[in-house]
Amino acid sequence: MRPQLWSIEVTRLAVGHARLRLTGDLDFDTAPELLDAATRARADGCAELTIDLVGLGLCDSSGLSAFLVLSQGGAGPVRLTGVGVRLRQLLDRTGLTELLAVEQPTAHVIDDVREVG
Repeated sequence: MRPQLWSIEVTRLAVGHARLRLTGDLDFDTAPELLDAATRARADGCAELTIDLVGLGLCDSSGLSAFLVLSQGGAGPVRLTGVGVRLRQLLDRTGLTELLAVEQPTAHVIDDVREVG
């Protein structure tokens, strides 16, 4: 499988609310870019952030740390949407599900469990 290219698409949803759609892997190299994009969105007046993770490939401890920094920064609410099964398990195991606003999966969220063959 080819690795996905990393990208962050920022969309203003309403006054004071932006969505950051992540594609690719959120790791040591890319987590600072997420923090920078969120900082810029907040500087543009978007206190409320929705982080769409449907296109996320992998998330390591740096990515988890970035979510925590964003949610604990006090600048406004942060909601995680499109959380796949593996990331949800990681958030549950680390106790972050209780600290972060994690949207419950819906039928359109693709299960990220892959067959090993």
